Amino acid sequence: METLILISLITLLLGIVIGYFVRQVVVRNQVKSAEQKIKTQIEEAKTKAKEIVLDAKDKAAAILAEAQKEERERKKELSAFEQRLNRREELLNQKLTETETKNRTLEENIKRVKEIKEKVEELRLETKKELERVAQLTIEEARQELFAQLEKTHQQEIADLLRRMEKEKRDELDKESFKILETTIQRLSRSVSSEITTSVFTIDDEELKGKIIGREGRNIRALERLTGVDILIDEAPDAITLSSFDPLRRELAKIALEKLIKDGRIQPAKIEEKVEEAKKELNEKIKEAGENAAFELGILDLPKEIVYLLGRLNYRTSYGQNVLQHSIEAAHLAKMIAAELNANVEVAKKGALLHDIGKAIDHEVEGTHVELGRKILQKYGISEEIIKAIEPHHEDYPFETPESYIVAAAEAISASRPGARRDSLENYLKRLENLEKIALSFDGVQKAYAVQAGRELRIFVIPEKIDDFGALNLAKQIATRIHDELNYPGEIKVNVIRETRAVEYAR
Repeated sequence: METLILISLITLLLGIVIGYFVRQVVVRNQVKSAEQKIKTQIEEAKTKAKEIVLDAKDKAAAILAEAQKEERERKKELSAFEQRLNRREELLNQKLTETETKNRTLEENIKRVKEIKEKVEELRLETKKELERVAQLTIEEARQELFAQLEKTHQQEIADLLRRMEKEKRDELDKESFKILETTIQRLSRSVSSEITTSVFTIDDEELKGKIIGREGRNIRALERLTGVDILIDEAPDAITLSSFDPLRRELAKIALEKLIKDGRIQPAKIEEKVEEAKKELNEKIKEAGENAAFELGILDLPKEIVYLLGRLNYRTSYGQNVLQHSIEAAHLAKMIAAELNANVEVAKKGALLHDIGKAIDHEVEGTHVELGRKILQKYGISEEIIKAIEPHHEDYPFETPESYIVAAAEAISASRPGARRDSLENYLKRLENLEKIALSFDGVQKAYAVQAGRELRIFVIPEKIDDFGALNLAKQIATRIHDELNYPGEIKVNVIRETRAVEYAR
């Protein structure tokens, strides 16, 4: 048993020893193989390195050759540029030398010319003196005598020639002006409607007339007092007539009546409320009328205050002609005339539109509408060209620009169209305006309305300033002044109204 164990141990040891030697042999072979591969790779790397170096040398040599070639070309270019510069410098020097020579020659010529001119002047003076001595006349006297002889000899021919030229020129200008005006008038087609002094308000129910009159006439009196309009109830069926020379008042009364009838409650307190609402609505209508007029003419740069005043002209008449429609028509005419004459179309158009702007306030402010219009336009920064164009349209100012003639012509054409204006109506309206102006000129007068076609002047006074006795005295003073200053048929009733109100609120 022990022998077997010993044999097994010996066999195991032999196997280990043999395995170790076999492994050493294999490792040596692998090492040798690896060394061989490394040597091979090193040789290949050396070969590639030599090839890379050779390629780099070739490329470097090519780059160097290219650089040397470029350098030679640049040297040639620089040499050629330098040669051109040298040639230019030579040419400049040559021209400079020639210029200096010419300048010297020119200076010498100028000097000789001055000397010659001095000699010529001396000779001229000597000749003049000699001629004056021989003729015993100065040059001016000789000229005047020559002209006098020519004028005497050909006086009739010159006069005939001047008259003929003047007549031909005048005929030519007349033909051209008539042609322009005829073309302009034919191109403008607008309706002509004369304003009147009454407006008709239509109602659906006759019973409304009783409500409008009120108990003992208190409603109609309140409405007439607040609006300054005569309200005629029984003139026509289903209609109420509003009578006033002022279209603004008629429109105010019409709007107030519409609001009252729509509301249904017609009483003095409600009338005051609706009249105030009507005033606001009327202001909006005035603004809209001005904006529509400016928009129709393509004028979009006017201040809003000027546009509002334009709208007020829609409720103003001149000899029965609506002033806003007249201004719009004149603006269209001025635009066409200015285009025909190659004048400033915008200035002529704006000037014609604004030429009567002063009439929007001439009821409230003293002065002619031309002067008031000029001040208004200056206040709101309208250009001086436009102001100069409107100033002379009634010949209060001189005509300074072509556009001023055009505005005056356009205004005259619009006003003189058949049916556009009525003189008698304007005189009647002026008399009513003067009645109100006389009343408003007295201290303590709050409102004044000319009603009943001018047969009555209704005056409302401030009760704190004028007592009952003062009201009687005021009526007498106003009646005396009307008698002294105005011409009128029949008689005028001066009605002074003093009304005291006590108002308190229960809270």
